[in-house]
Amino acid sequence: MVVSELVRAELGRVDWASLECGCGDSAEHVPLLIEAIITAETPRDMIGYTLDDHVEADTIIFECTPPTVGVIMAALTGDLSSLARDVLLQTLLFVAAGSSGDEPDPEGEGLGGGCRRHAQEGFWQLVQIGLTGSAEDAETVADICEYFRLGGDKAAFYQAQLRARMRSKTKRGRRT
Repeated sequence: MVVSELVRAELGRVDWASLECGCGDSAEHVPLLIEAIITAETPRDMIGYTLDDHVEADTIIFECTPPTVGVIMAALTGDLSSLARDVLLQTLLFVAAGSSGDEPDPEGEGLGGGCRRHAQEGFWQLVQIGLTGSAEDAETVADICEYFRLGGDKAAFYQAQLRARMRSKTKRGRRT
């Protein structure tokens, strides 16, 4: 797969070197990790390239997490391999779980609020993935929406739709 111009633009919008990464260094290496995940054709291609302990660590989020969520949401709008989509959705799930209890900081929305805002901007894309992807995608997206409290008044309806897809284990209308 190819890194889309939208993802490249979103990556270029952020001063990654000024942000703290979960590994303790600056986050200037995070774009390389994201690009490697997006372009990987096999799990072997991803060896050594993970967002774990960089963007989130056991649902703990870091300074670089909110802009990374923005990049992930941009990536999810494009043509991704199922492997890359699964990794990015799982990362969002762990970030969402870690963000749900985050309190706003005195300057604004806090790390969790920034993550929620970026995810909310891509709410429809997430729902589309959940409604047309695998049953596992539906479950992951439903959990992301629940943890991030996405969707406003629509949330309960779409979460119910996604959970029904997960229970029926369907993909685009077929049994899997």
